[in-house]
Amino acid sequence: MPIPVPPKVQLKIDEQTIRAKGPLGELEFKVPDVIKFKLDGDVLTFDRGSNEKHVRALHGLSRALTANIIEGVSNGFTKTLIIEGVGFRAELKGDRLLLTLGFSHTILVIPPPGITFELGSPTNLKIKGIDKQLVGMIAAKIRKMRPPEPYKGKGVRYEGEFIRRKAGKTSAK
Repeated sequence: MPIPVPPKVQLKIDEQTIRAKGPLGELEFKVPDVIKFKLDGDVLTFDRGSNEKHVRALHGLSRALTANIIEGVSNGFTKTLIIEGVGFRAELKGDRLLLTLGFSHTILVIPPPGITFELGSPTNLKIKGIDKQLVGMIAAKIRKMRPPEPYKGKGVRYEGEFIRRKAGKTSAK
């Protein structure tokens, strides 16, 4: 599948490296040697030399990662986390995130370069950045601190994530 390049994104190609520069920042990706690509106007296409299984896998991977860097520098990526539980909340201290998740201590999360936190409410956290992998990794690390439990649903979950609920114990009469 060809990748359309938006007019606000500039691609710079050096041998097997694709650099994308857009309004939100700059990212680069080194394409494996077995994958060939070319830029025709504002459309980027990928081609593989052989039909071996690992070459086909690299073909799809290269195309997807390049599409992600183009999307990232033009629009960016966002993951939304919902914090549920009595007393569970998040607050911003400058650019750092302070989480209260029911432990005896609060948790301080320092964002890596390129990541910003945004709070809609104390229980609604948005993680924004231009690198899709980094945004997903930070969201997964925060969710892992207190994953949702199946009885009351307390914890940190992704927006739209379904938590399968279990029935609690019932008393025998």
